[in-house]
Amino acid sequence: MAASDTIENMYDVALKPRLLRSLLKEYVPDLKHQFRNPSVLSYVVSAIKTHQLLSESAPPESDEKLIENWTAAVDSWINRVVGLASSDTPDKCWAGICLLGVTSQECSRERFIASYAAWFNKLLVHLQSPADSHFVKVATCASLSDLFTRLSGLPNAKKDGIALSTKLIQPLLKQLNEDKFDASWEEAIFLLCSILDIFPSSIQRHYDGVEDAIVLRLMSGKCNPSMLKKLGYCLALLPKSRGDEDSWVLMMQKIMLSINIQLNDAFQGLEKETIRTEAMRLLLPPGKDPPPPLGGQSLSRGTVDNTMRPEHLQISRISTLILCCCELLTSSYPFQVAIHVLPLIALAKRVLMVDGSSSPSIAYMTTMKQEFFCSELPVLHSHILDLLTSIVKGLGSQLLPHVGSIIRLLTNYIETSTLPELRIKVYAIMKVLLLSLGVGIATHLTDVIVNNSLMDLDERGTSSVAQQNIHPETTTKTSHKKRKHASTSSSLDEQPDKDVFEVEVSPNMASLSVKIAALEALEALLAVKCF
Repeated sequence: MAASDTIENMYDVALKPRLLRSLLKEYVPDLKHQFRNPSVLSYVVSAIKTHQLLSESAPPESDEKLIENWTAAVDSWINRVVGLASSDTPDKCWAGICLLGVTSQECSRERFIASYAAWFNKLLVHLQSPADSHFVKVATCASLSDLFTRLSGLPNAKKDGIALSTKLIQPLLKQLNEDKFDASWEEAIFLLCSILDIFPSSIQRHYDGVEDAIVLRLMSGKCNPSMLKKLGYCLALLPKSRGDEDSWVLMMQKIMLSINIQLNDAFQGLEKETIRTEAMRLLLPPGKDPPPPLGGQSLSRGTVDNTMRPEHLQISRISTLILCCCELLTSSYPFQVAIHVLPLIALAKRVLMVDGSSSPSIAYMTTMKQEFFCSELPVLHSHILDLLTSIVKGLGSQLLPHVGSIIRLLTNYIETSTLPELRIKVYAIMKVLLLSLGVGIATHLTDVIVNNSLMDLDERGTSSVAQQNIHPETTTKTSHKKRKHASTSSSLDEQPDKDVFEVEVSPNMASLSVKIAALEALEALLAVKCF
């Protein structure tokens, strides 16, 4: 196809260099003029990706002049972007860095191989510079993540990727250890996670420093929930940098002990001392030396958010550390590791046995503290059920010696748990147990699944008051059930009988979700038994 001034349609290759030059002229800033509208960059990025303007991938029959024209247009694009990334004007520098990340993703393989080292050095300068603004550092971390993601797809670039990513660890640690918290800090963690995922060995020499920085922020209470998840994920990836069994086992042990310590503070007045002692005995058998503390250092008062309630800070820490355990159990690892299951089950049992009731034989607990923990316990129970799910999925058939303990724990818990979200998770764990371990487990789960499923699937269970009004003769028969259904007595007592039927045929979505979970568990039970 000859290069010409006419475009056949939106698929015409001749459109690409022309559209790329138009974007440069109309929307991408240059070094001479003021950058008035940064929001237009989203349109530029969308056009680049939609029309693959940087791919330089033309059909074999394309006219040579057209190919040269496209190559020249991409050259102009890269020269402009690299020039902006070196600008002393913060907004132009930010624009250039952002577009350099997109260029790393979208350019041809040949151009990326020829240019990634120079682009990396350009970005590294901004990461190391203390003078750059936080939004420039945010863009830098994001663009470096894009560059390393593209680099990981090159078969012969592993050695180079490790060498380049090693250069980032010190400036990243410096950024993570700064007292000031902003968006650049979050992007630094995301970049660190990318490096751990792609080139983990580059962090090996800085292992302890990275662990310290992550744990310090995780425990500080100064991070939002999204940030805490990234920190937990990053901490779980850290053993990959050493790539041996001992590193994984040590990290899991340190996290479990840290969870246990946090539970000691959080559950004062809510559990018996014997339960705490039993958990500690499994976590650290008598005569065995304890590992170094997680993070290697204690928190100073200056690192803790003093505006957050201590109880809320404890729940936040425990939840994030449980997430770390889940990631360690379910993420791929280069070595086979021996997982110590009993300590994990002991932690799960310790949490699920606490329902917020204060023990008369234990020290006095204030009403305010008890109210707070009762409001937060569903969150903690939900996370610990996620941990049980990860144990079941991560171990598979290796779980057999411990499956009896898990079944007893789930059986006792579902008999008292009334919250829909928690019942759904228990059914899901039972389903995974059945499908992964087969008919031998079905015998032990049949009664608990059938009995609880029948109760949850009972249409009259939507409202205990509705049940009494419609079928008063069944009230005495069902009063022994442990699970309490949501009561709407205050509204029903004031309404005529026709409104009672309206309540019954309009179950809420939470109730419907529980029914679906119960049916799925029953389906798994039947499938295993029939097989």
